[in-house]
Amino acid sequence: MCLAIPVQVKEIIDDETAVVEISGLKKTISTALIDDVRVGDYVILHVGYALQKIDPIEAQKTLELFAQASQPA
Repeated sequence: MCLAIPVQVKEIIDDETAVVEISGLKKTISTALIDDVRVGDYVILHVGYALQKIDPIEAQKTLELFAQASQPA
């Protein structure tokens, strides 16, 4: 099973690399597949690559669902 998740861009390293954060964890990813990535943007991350930008409200909703799903029943 593959999972793509929304992450927020925290730092731009160069034209094809950025640092993102999710749940306090930071990761360096490739942004080579999308244009005009800026600090504060939310992107969909899959296997180390940003696939597309996502609306911040939709990103937050998705992250909230992930948080709820990880809670014990």
